Amino acid sequence: MDTRRLIMENILSVNLETSTAPIVQEVRGKDYIEYGTDDWRNLYPQFLIDLYYNSSTHAAIINATSEMIAGEDLIIDDEDERDLNAIVKLKKFMAHPNHDENLHEIIKKLAFDFKLQGAFALNIIWSNDRTEISEIYHVPVEKIRSARPNEYGKVPGYFISADWSNTRINKPHFVPAFNLKDRTSPNQILYSGLYSPNMQVYHTPDYLAANNWALVDQRVAEFHLNNISNGFSGSYFISFANGVPTQEERLSIEHSLKQKFTGADNAGKFVLTFSDDRNRTPEITPISMTNADKQYLALQELLVQNILTGHRVTSPMLMGIKNDTGLGSNVDELNAAANYYLNTVVKPFQDHLIKVLRKIFRVNNMDMPVSFVQIKPITLEFTSEDLKAVMSQDEIREELGLAPIDEEIEVREDLAKVGSMITDGIELPLFDSIEEAEAEAKKMGCSGHHEHKQDGKTYYMPCKSHDQITSLSKCNCKTELSEFTALENFIEQYGEDIPEDWELIDDEIVDGEHQDFDFEKELNALANEKIEMAVKTGTARPNARDEQDGVNKDFSNFYKVRYIYTKNNALGTPESSRDFCKLMMSSKKVYRKEDILQMESIPVNPGWGPRGAATYSIWLYKGGGNCYHYWKRRIYKTSLRGAKSPLNDDQIITVAKARNEGFTIERNDSLVARAPKTMKNQGFLEPR
Repeated sequence: MDTRRLIMENILSVNLETSTAPIVQEVRGKDYIEYGTDDWRNLYPQFLIDLYYNSSTHAAIINATSEMIAGEDLIIDDEDERDLNAIVKLKKFMAHPNHDENLHEIIKKLAFDFKLQGAFALNIIWSNDRTEISEIYHVPVEKIRSARPNEYGKVPGYFISADWSNTRINKPHFVPAFNLKDRTSPNQILYSGLYSPNMQVYHTPDYLAANNWALVDQRVAEFHLNNISNGFSGSYFISFANGVPTQEERLSIEHSLKQKFTGADNAGKFVLTFSDDRNRTPEITPISMTNADKQYLALQELLVQNILTGHRVTSPMLMGIKNDTGLGSNVDELNAAANYYLNTVVKPFQDHLIKVLRKIFRVNNMDMPVSFVQIKPITLEFTSEDLKAVMSQDEIREELGLAPIDEEIEVREDLAKVGSMITDGIELPLFDSIEEAEAEAKKMGCSGHHEHKQDGKTYYMPCKSHDQITSLSKCNCKTELSEFTALENFIEQYGEDIPEDWELIDDEIVDGEHQDFDFEKELNALANEKIEMAVKTGTARPNARDEQDGVNKDFSNFYKVRYIYTKNNALGTPESSRDFCKLMMSSKKVYRKEDILQMESIPVNPGWGPRGAATYSIWLYKGGGNCYHYWKRRIYKTSLRGAKSPLNDDQIITVAKARNEGFTIERNDSLVARAPKTMKNQGFLEPR
């Protein structure tokens, strides 16, 4: 036997293996597709749960983010503009979507699964007559495995098991997938998530690349715990110089040492050797690491940073993770980090949840726009008295996102601080003095004043009667917004009321739409493709009429896409609203995209462009810095149909959205769906 082989036989190396996160892979099983490989075969969701329970940094981010996604509540947008019966029905459903929970309680569970697992699932319960959804329940994602897709790539249903590690006891049972066209089964599973590359039926979490670092965090914690528990820290050489025992005896000695000096989770942190010299006793030699404490501190910092990076967290304090910088001197940085995280990470989760929920609402004829009331991040706030003591009036207005006070309209700006009265949807001014009210009356084209009492105090309104000022405001005979003549002309020329023969089929925020992408043109092109294909294959035409009935073969105007100016209710209510936003909101008009884009060259909101410019992109920046408003896209279908249409509207809209996502022109469109208040610097050019 050569020397090298003898040495290798006489040295036992214990527990020198490495660990990595399992491969994320769909594996076709029997009737279902397995999710996960290697030691976690078909148990990848359980691996993610195990990682959550064993990495403190990772768990803190999951918890904080899921709370942000769920928000404080789910509310109906522009409630006063909605159908009363639909509102009552929706609120009843939101209060009791099942016997045990309200809708927000379910959303909290969905949000947690969505962040942790990258997907969420609902059990849809149909009414006895299958006309409505009677109940919905949260289904833990780890209990679900997908059935094999059919020849069209559609998943027919899902298998449910209480414990996929032991399917002999917990036998999987099949539940059909949510399907509006096939309501045979009273129970259906709605499984959804964001796009995951290289995955056909499952969705992966967005932090996937950080899993190994979370695993390192777990192993470091286990190392320190075992050091404390075992009292046998570090690594050691143990040399027996009293002869070389047999292989069986060596293994017995090794086992005894492990039982004596190490725990089960830290088995074998030593190297065991034997010698022929019987005159010596066993020797225990520590294998020391230079600066071990510093190395572990550096490792801790590195793994925390990489976990944060994997989750796209720019400030650890957002997640409740302490850093060395403190809070008081970094409020601006924290606010910027919060805005970034809420809009780039949290909001896509929220938008997808809302999209899925509205599918359910639509079935029950109670569909209307909803939004999350966002949890506000921790910020440093000063009282109004603090601000008055150290800042000028213009500085305070600048901090609030308001334009500096112009001497010519100083009285009118003071008015806003006094108050106003809403009558017939019109905001009418109130003044502290008769002189101010009568001065405003002259500007409006009337004379005199009249009184109003609010909260026990007397205020003064322009014009001799309330009816007079209301009439002037309604007809805009002489508007107080004299500087916004260009805006009034634009609204008058390009603003549209919705014709009764238009059917609203989609109402969403303008998410991911580039300003150069023609959504209406794309929709109609897709519709014509479908119609042409139907004609070629001899299937039903989209309309029972023919050319003799005055309907052309070209259905290029089948879809209409318009945009409406609306407020982000999740941001709360601003202390005051600028005149541009007031007029845009009160007009309740819809606009073509091309008309909105041309406002860039019209001074519709002068003074709010870069460095006080008269013009800027209204499509991207709406009412200017600190604005609470954004554009919402509405898709209508014209009522040219005399018979059942073969067009699948949802499919066509989905394809158009997908094409827009792949639009090759450099993207800046994410700003369209955001109120300037949620942008960098609250929509201003420079930090405020």
